[in-house]
Amino acid sequence: MSVLGIIYWLWRIIVIGAIIHVVLDNRQPAKTIAWALVIYFLPIAGVVAYLFFGVNRRKERYISRRSMDQLTKRSMLEFVEQRDLSLPEKHKPVIDLFVNQSFSLPFNNNKVEVLVNGYQFFPQLLRDIAAAESHIHIDIYIFKDDALGRLVSDALIAKRRQGVEVRIVYDDVGCWNVKDAFFERMRIEGIEVEPFMPVRFPRFTSKANYRNHRKIMVIDGRVGYIGGMNIALRYVKGTGKQPWRDTMVRVEGRGVYSLQRAFLIDWYFVDRTLLSEKTYYPSTTLSEEENYTTESASTRSSFHSGKSGGVLQTVTSAPTASYPEIMQGYMRIIMAAKKYIYIETPYFLPTMGIHAALQMAAQSGVDVRILVPAKSDARFTEWASRSYLREASKAGIKVSFYQAGFLHSKLMVCDDSVCTCGSTNVDFRSFENNFEANTFFYDKALAQNFRQMFLADETQSITLTKNPKFQNMTILTRLGESLTRLFSPLL
Repeated sequence: MSVLGIIYWLWRIIVIGAIIHVVLDNRQPAKTIAWALVIYFLPIAGVVAYLFFGVNRRKERYISRRSMDQLTKRSMLEFVEQRDLSLPEKHKPVIDLFVNQSFSLPFNNNKVEVLVNGYQFFPQLLRDIAAAESHIHIDIYIFKDDALGRLVSDALIAKRRQGVEVRIVYDDVGCWNVKDAFFERMRIEGIEVEPFMPVRFPRFTSKANYRNHRKIMVIDGRVGYIGGMNIALRYVKGTGKQPWRDTMVRVEGRGVYSLQRAFLIDWYFVDRTLLSEKTYYPSTTLSEEENYTTESASTRSSFHSGKSGGVLQTVTSAPTASYPEIMQGYMRIIMAAKKYIYIETPYFLPTMGIHAALQMAAQSGVDVRILVPAKSDARFTEWASRSYLREASKAGIKVSFYQAGFLHSKLMVCDDSVCTCGSTNVDFRSFENNFEANTFFYDKALAQNFRQMFLADETQSITLTKNPKFQNMTILTRLGESLTRLFSPLL
């Protein structure tokens, strides 16, 4: 046999071995078939892609979930007491689900403000940083070395020089194009900065696929943020000619404890230092007037629920966890909906369970609406999502495309009683591969505010039935969409 023949058969054995490895991993059938197709039809690129992004490391726990839960339970329960906690009976099954799966405790006595663009979010964040007295914690996917990133880093350095503790966790892949000198400058000033699961050879293949997509900021344990915005100038100016539409939530009160817990778990993950002192869980009880007074917004640019006495719950999900917590929470809320479900997401590549739940809700008479950007920042992902959106429309779901900019907002609101905002997209990667965080709010006033915000965004959109991209489609276009959909579990 010739040398080329030996190489050919050796490579065939590698391809077959890789496919067998995919099958033996017992993941979802759609993902198994997708990887098998990639490996078979793109033997060289497919095997390399599988080694880098497909090998399932969930069973190789980078952190002991059980021991971590014990540590955080000790710190949380020692300092947090809620004798006046009353849970809404209607949402108790969802609340219990999160508590039982990941010890995500519910908290009342909160003040919540919703920020819908970078012009609202970053000035407020800088004001809170300037007012910090004890510590500042930032858990972020992208911290870019641009004008805004340098402005925030300068503010953090100024506070560190005043004696405030500053800790930053950034995602190594999200910041691949950020030079280490940017972070080193902060380290020299005494800021503790750690990359999340740095991707380096030779262990590249064990880490590249699972990224920390969370966006959490905590100041003094009294003020916290969660949502979809990273620290980069495009979250203010937009990208290209598209303004940026996003959602962040600012929380004061007991609910900040749950954001703090999420950060401290990630800090232990990257630094192996357990921070459980009482200073990180200070008393944050709001006055009765602050707790129960609500304000309604009159314009889209100032949507906020000024003061809210409702219950909130911050939930994290991770590929190391036993359950896909956030995805299961979405499904539980969708299946219990009676009147409406409104969802904003930049990417719509739903898992089979979420897709089926949304279709069943619509066919049961629930008003289901999905809002996505008219022009995506990821062309391949946009093509892969089209068939899902078309199926959703056929099932009675109102699908609309936001035209006033790039919609990066990630939120869901249901029946004027529950809503959620965070880093989670409605796609396979967020539900199954990424480290994500969402806060679920069980509060009528805030849910109504989210609904108004969604409806305002919807007025600046076009429905799928009127979108020219979905009219008079050729067979080749449909074939292209169907082929890209095959790879949707991998995107």
